[in-house]
Amino acid sequence: MPVVGSIGAAQAKRSASEEVDPFGDDDFVRVDANGGHATQDAPDHTTAQHGRQSRESCKRVRANASISPEDHVAALSLNHDEKEIAPPSTQTTPEGPQQQIRLAKLLLQRGKQKQALQLLHEMITTDSADADALCLRGTCFLAEGNQAGAFASFAAALAVQPLHTEALVACAAVYKTSGQLLKAVSTLETAVAAEPSDATVQQAYAAALNALGTQLKAQGQRVEAQGKYKQAVQICPTYADGFYDLGVYYSEDQQFDMAQKEYEHCLKLRPHFAEAHCNLGVIHHLQGHLQQAIAAYQQAYSHAPNLKLVRDHLAMAYSDQATQIKQQGDTAAAILLYEQALAYSPCYVRAVYNLGVAHAECGQHDKAIFMYNMAIALDPAFAEAYNNLAVIMREVGNLQAAVEACEAALHIRPSFAQCLNNLATIYTAQGRALEALHLLQAALLAWPAYAEAHNNLGVLQRDMGSIPEALVSYDACLKLDVNNRNAGQNKLLALNYIHGGEEQMVCDAHMEWGREFQQLFTPLPQLPPPNQDAADSAEPLIVGYISPDLFTHSVSYFAEAPLRHHHSTAVKHIVYNCSPRGDSKTEMLRGATEGTGAVWKDVAKLSEQTLAALVRRDGVQVLVELTGQTANNRLGVMAMQPAPVQLTWIGYPNSTGLPAVHYRLTDSLCDPADTGQTFVEELIRLPHCFLCYTPSTDAPEVGPLPALLNGFITFGSFNNMAKITPKVIDVWVKILQAVPSARFLLKNKPFACPAAREHVLQLFVKKGIAAHRIDLLPLAPANADHLAMYGDMDISLDTFPYAGTTTTCGW
Repeated sequence: MPVVGSIGAAQAKRSASEEVDPFGDDDFVRVDANGGHATQDAPDHTTAQHGRQSRESCKRVRANASISPEDHVAALSLNHDEKEIAPPSTQTTPEGPQQQIRLAKLLLQRGKQKQALQLLHEMITTDSADADALCLRGTCFLAEGNQAGAFASFAAALAVQPLHTEALVACAAVYKTSGQLLKAVSTLETAVAAEPSDATVQQAYAAALNALGTQLKAQGQRVEAQGKYKQAVQICPTYADGFYDLGVYYSEDQQFDMAQKEYEHCLKLRPHFAEAHCNLGVIHHLQGHLQQAIAAYQQAYSHAPNLKLVRDHLAMAYSDQATQIKQQGDTAAAILLYEQALAYSPCYVRAVYNLGVAHAECGQHDKAIFMYNMAIALDPAFAEAYNNLAVIMREVGNLQAAVEACEAALHIRPSFAQCLNNLATIYTAQGRALEALHLLQAALLAWPAYAEAHNNLGVLQRDMGSIPEALVSYDACLKLDVNNRNAGQNKLLALNYIHGGEEQMVCDAHMEWGREFQQLFTPLPQLPPPNQDAADSAEPLIVGYISPDLFTHSVSYFAEAPLRHHHSTAVKHIVYNCSPRGDSKTEMLRGATEGTGAVWKDVAKLSEQTLAALVRRDGVQVLVELTGQTANNRLGVMAMQPAPVQLTWIGYPNSTGLPAVHYRLTDSLCDPADTGQTFVEELIRLPHCFLCYTPSTDAPEVGPLPALLNGFITFGSFNNMAKITPKVIDVWVKILQAVPSARFLLKNKPFACPAAREHVLQLFVKKGIAAHRIDLLPLAPANADHLAMYGDMDISLDTFPYAGTTTTCGW
């Protein structure tokens, strides 16, 4: 099934209206819920001289607190402790404006802004033209969150001293906080003109220009924004945030080389800038350099291990690396990397989902189901997770849960082509033909180039007996995907339904397919020629059987005899069971095999390459495949030639087409010596019959002839609709016309669908057979019920050119 790739990386960005503190390096990042991008905020700040204040520390000030003597002493001698001392009866204040300013600053730094304001009020009352006191009062107001009072104080300071740089910088900060960036820039231009070499003024001016650039960028004025960013770093070449935002700017324009240069410049100025490391990793990530991206993300993580943005990007990178490794065939290593991704970000849903995919590919269904359900819990709108959960539920046989998961996915995304296709395959298996047809038509409307949907439409058409239409659908699939194995083999099987095996077109199609398929696999190293002494020894011949049909399936009724009755002293046989789901018949066959001293191996979860290597290690001398071109075959194993002698038997009425398959077991009735049919394999004709049927243990006793009770003959056929061609129906119509009192009983999977029943019924009605003479029944729920229904017919009619095998033996 399609696997949804991991989501793309996001860059850390600033919002257009944010504020950046130009006086400190301890900016923090929050995650934008809309896009996972980082924006920077800074708390309210004071003037450059006084630094940033903590609002939490401001809360510790007692109401109406007075200036204590110990604060006075500390202002005069800063190396004394700050322990509380009971105030004397007489309060003193320092003499001189500068000492008072120093004490006010100290109070402010210690979170005692109300005491500082009391002191400054007394100073300003004494001298209303003290610009320093007015400016510091504004800073105290800012610490209290009083923006209006702060701005008024800064304005008062500037009224006294228009070029007071601290007041200009602080006033600009208020403008900036309220979003009046042009006024902030204009105010700082005045400050720069007054103090062009003041580093604090330069940095504040650069921060305002940078913020203006971000605002312009958000408004779509990218050229103007770039100019402001560049002007900011020209004014203050040590302003790391300016180079950072230039990097973001270039990244957004996908000018990754320029962006990388700016981020690297930023990191020279501020090596611990986690967001810059992270964004540098994003660039490497987008360029496909996963190792470099991971290294950059790890640098960011080392500086900010709790920053969600960094952890998420690390998870993305490890998840993408895992997907790469899985595509290279190392699923076990991929699983470890997905788990490492989740260690950084446990709720990273794509890693959870992809870990489910990896477990599913390893056949670890329980783990896959758990991970898909976790992905759905994290993201209830994750349609792909529902779809893949449906696939697993179908594989474990829980069709009801599979249908529910498909319906949930389609509720989220009605045009989800893969899920429409998957639900259609379930409905096809249930005989709900019309519903399946509508779903496949919807899938192809949503995605006309969806090769697998064309193939599955062909399967549905085949099940309805519309073989020419099915061949058109298979060809449409192969046109889109020339190496589509399912469509190629389904086409070969379909040819057998309407053409004789001896027709050259049929023979050529098998040989051409086999030749092209063989080239897709690299053969294992050639085995040395057998030692004659070893060949003459009494060691038993090692024979391997490989089949996906060792459950209640047609092939199992013919495989039981050889698996049960091998001569253990002459032959040691190994059974490679590829059935994805076993049943009671599987357990019976296992017991019969092991009862002879043979070996039974469950290999459904192994790839064809791994299985071929296992066959080689087991020393198999003759490898027998029992499937041919039918579903779930392991012809890829045969193509790699793990055994010196390889042959095909039982499962398919024609050639495999593979040069690596040397022999085909048959008999002189199926393939007489003068047959015009050609095979890639050499034919080995067994005496009498090439098949040995073992009846089902739950088959009922043969009952009395139904005609004796009914008073009329009941003809019938339980062959699948693909074998019931128009020529077959013409013969059956003639039989019914010759016996006017007779009835006809057909049992088939699509007859669970009313539309399918009506379609087939009309094939008889249009040829003059009354509808009441035809009984159309769906599949029986159990094998015993199926076999019991043979007792409802007097004469069973076979099909041609593709005759019944198990169906015929079941009569």
